[in-house]
Amino acid sequence: MKNTSKLLIKGMVCNRCIYVLTDELSKLGLLISEIRLGEVVLKEKAAIDEQMIRNVLQEIGFDILYNKKQQLVEKIKIIVARAISEQMSTGENIKFSLLISRELHKDYDSLSALFSLVHGSTLEKYIISEKLDKVKELLMHTDQSLSEIAYTLGYSSPAHLSNQLKKYTGFTSSYYKQLKQN
Repeated sequence: MKNTSKLLIKGMVCNRCIYVLTDELSKLGLLISEIRLGEVVLKEKAAIDEQMIRNVLQEIGFDILYNKKQQLVEKIKIIVARAISEQMSTGENIKFSLLISRELHKDYDSLSALFSLVHGSTLEKYIISEKLDKVKELLMHTDQSLSEIAYTLGYSSPAHLSNQLKKYTGFTSSYYKQLKQN
């Protein structure tokens, strides 16, 4: 029998999260066997103060997941984050509904309904929001044009992306480019 303890973590969506959690959990004297998005495996099962760990996690924007529905929603968020990163690096259009359904071996409609119930907004709006966060980041921190960004993130046209950006954020792409210059 393994002498490890697995913690499922809410809020881990990128490699920076892994770095921050590794650092913070090491400061607590915990020995990490493995860490990946949404999951930390500690080497020693005995003498773990779960409340202390939870307090530290909450201070840096994470939490331990106990509820199976929350765990499934976090898995969906991780899949979305990974897919957006993949889409940005390959430029290939990703059908999120098929990807999520295939990776979790569940019907997309039921996953989408569960996501809405637990998260408080639709899965479609979440995906749009995450993509728009990347758009804003790229506009402010790179020299990519809106056309290049639209292509990279699988939008049908720069106009579609521009309209979506304005609808969801209230700002145009030129606003974010202006922030870069300031």
